[in-house]
Amino acid sequence: MRKFIALLCLTCFALSTFAAEPGSASSDAEVIVPREVIRLFNGRDLSSFYSWLVDFHREDPHRVFGVVDQVDGAPAIHISGQFLGGLYTKQRFANYRLVAEFRWGLATWGNRTNATKDSGVLLHCQGRDGNYFSKTFNGPWMRSYEFQIIEGGVGDLLVLGGYEPDGTVQKYFATATVVKDRDGEPCWDATGTAKVFETGRVNWWGRDPDWADKLGYRGKQDVESPGGEWTHIEAVCAGDTLDYFVNGKRVNQATQLSQKSGQLIFQSEGAEIFFRRIELHPLPDPK
Repeated sequence: MRKFIALLCLTCFALSTFAAEPGSASSDAEVIVPREVIRLFNGRDLSSFYSWLVDFHREDPHRVFGVVDQVDGAPAIHISGQFLGGLYTKQRFANYRLVAEFRWGLATWGNRTNATKDSGVLLHCQGRDGNYFSKTFNGPWMRSYEFQIIEGGVGDLLVLGGYEPDGTVQKYFATATVVKDRDGEPCWDATGTAKVFETGRVNWWGRDPDWADKLGYRGKQDVESPGGEWTHIEAVCAGDTLDYFVNGKRVNQATQLSQKSGQLIFQSEGAEIFFRRIELHPLPDPK
């Protein structure tokens, strides 16, 4: 009888702990550090993810997310972009190198029909689903660091806070060495001045100061692939640092992160996009 009561108490405790933060991933105690390559996209289905959309939450009635058998000869994740939200990984990760490839589709939606095609990958996501931008947890994303994917701005770094159940905002922090461009916007520069960011964007080093939010924009120094070609991106998440690479070139960096682990989110943000070869690689052992 005592064993039964003890087991019942443990079960109730586990259930109450899970219910304390509904709609969230597993606890920090279950953060995964890759020891071998983890293929988040297995080429067949979305079993590593769950979908999240504003208003629809974990339902996807309009099939925003799916898998296509062949794009340029290989399977790919298809994100229509029609509604704000994202593919959330079911698990949390730390200390990895994200390797992914994306290419734009043709469709654009709503108030972004004629704007630059926009998406992104959110890193170290934490808290309740939908905690970014919404006290009611009906937002599209979570507090996180963003690897921006937008025409002309692939590799920008955004620092995003999010709400807690009591209505307070949980901020994220990051330090980047920056210089100001012609318009006074911060751009990453390895020799720049260190600045702490608790919100806002750190432009990648070559972002055109004449960037305009118009469909098909391309800057003079852009390193992402043009048109419908595939772009290779990498995010090295090592402890409290982030390094962003686009087509093999380092474009951004941040240090002294306030958060070092969490889920990943692949955004739906008004433009059709395809992802393939989404992998988490182990980092080299420190010498």
